[in-house]
Amino acid sequence: MKIIEWLSDEMTRQLILPPMVAGLGVVLLCAVLSVLVVVKRMAFVGQGVAHSAFGGIGLASVISVLLSAPAWAGHGSVFELVVVVAFCVLTALGMASVAERRGGAVQVDTGIGLFLVASMALGALLVEAARQIASAKGIPAATQPWESLLFGSILNASWSDALAALSIGSLVLLTLFLLRRGMLFYVTDESAAEAFGLPVKLYRTALMVLLAIATVVAMRLTGVVLSSALLVLPGAAALKLSRRLGVVMLLACVLGVLGVLLGLTLSVQFNVQAGPCVVLVLTAFFGLSLLKPARIAPTAPTALAASGAAGESQAISPR
Repeated sequence: MKIIEWLSDEMTRQLILPPMVAGLGVVLLCAVLSVLVVVKRMAFVGQGVAHSAFGGIGLASVISVLLSAPAWAGHGSVFELVVVVAFCVLTALGMASVAERRGGAVQVDTGIGLFLVASMALGALLVEAARQIASAKGIPAATQPWESLLFGSILNASWSDALAALSIGSLVLLTLFLLRRGMLFYVTDESAAEAFGLPVKLYRTALMVLLAIATVVAMRLTGVVLSSALLVLPGAAALKLSRRLGVVMLLACVLGVLGVLLGLTLSVQFNVQAGPCVVLVLTAFFGLSLLKPARIAPTAPTALAASGAAGESQAISPR
């Protein structure tokens, strides 16, 4: 296999190891969040935040050409990352504010859809504006090819990209660990959490911000369109295999790691894009998880079973 040959050779090993490390850092972050996303039924929110990155990329491109495209503001720079993260976080906060207004003039899914399409449209216009400004000033435009934006370029990741993915992922996971008790209460039963005096607004906002940060980091692996898949598929597959929270989290991480490794292997072997390969492998894992026979519910009522509500968010055990 080509992947074994690449890992055996010193020169090619230095090319494939950074993408592997970056991919593993991203997928571990997204796998943990994916459990919360699926339980809370926030898959559409993940898509909205992912697509809002278009607006951030366009804004970063315009600022870069207005500053005459300095090296520190080019494609892949820390400046671009900060601008995109800030834009996605603001979009996520906007979605969170819509979610708070239940029974208002705008339904939650409608509001998220509006943020999604508006951000994509704004991003497309800003990228085109950046190219026109750069052409008028006679400087190169710091814009990425659309294919790279849509589907990612993980195989081009460097050790600095891998370090950034691991660092940001560690900070997000540490934040989740510190908020774990209240966050789990919020995602499993928001109404009860609010009744017990939990600051629901704080946890909703925190989760949206963490999703925004994870989405921007994941874009390097799978691009804008497919990054939301990493925030859904590992958790969805794991929840089909177990209902114990600790086991589900572990399974989601294992499935995510296997998905990245197998996806990169297929990408190298057949010389195709890595992002779609990773997503298709994770989709296959979810398909296989559906083959597990459904367990018969116990006759003795439990706190969650007695509620009679269906779906993953009402069928997970905290043990």
